[in-house]
Amino acid sequence: MASIYDYSVKAPGGEEISLRGCEGKVILIVNTATGCGFTPQYAPLEEMYKKYHDKGLEIIDIPCNQFGNQTPGTDEEVHTFCTLNYNTTFPQMKKSEVNGENELPLYTYLKSQKGFAGFGTGEMADKLREVLPKLDPNYDETSAKIKWNFTKFVVDRKGNVVARFEPTADMAEVEKCVASLL
Repeated sequence: MASIYDYSVKAPGGEEISLRGCEGKVILIVNTATGCGFTPQYAPLEEMYKKYHDKGLEIIDIPCNQFGNQTPGTDEEVHTFCTLNYNTTFPQMKKSEVNGENELPLYTYLKSQKGFAGFGTGEMADKLREVLPKLDPNYDETSAKIKWNFTKFVVDRKGNVVARFEPTADMAEVEKCVASLL
């Protein structure tokens, strides 16, 4: 059976980065966008990275342009946006797809481990429930798909995918999960 450590991601320059280098660490993997209502989540992600990186947290930022064309720039433009606006220091990967024919194999694996379980409550959850049926009438029936930008997967120190947080999740809950694994 496959393990998270059997996968790799690409750096913006195209270099393959094996997740084997994250063995023994807690990993937070997130598909991001620069022009999304959830883009301000870069700030709490960076805070978490600064707070917990030395304790074993790795954040893998995978920009994605599959949801509303909200990451139209080049890898370099995305990186510049993030560092200038959110002072991000965690690793940012090459812009990639997380659903469909060209999705990263890593995402095929992640989605097989933790499916969609709903958006919860709140204004942003309501907005997504309003918008998504227009884009994908069966969005709530396909648990294997990533629904929107800033979906987060948490992997424990043993390589188990232990949680999936939709973009509408409270970032304090994401941090609580991560902290409990360190």
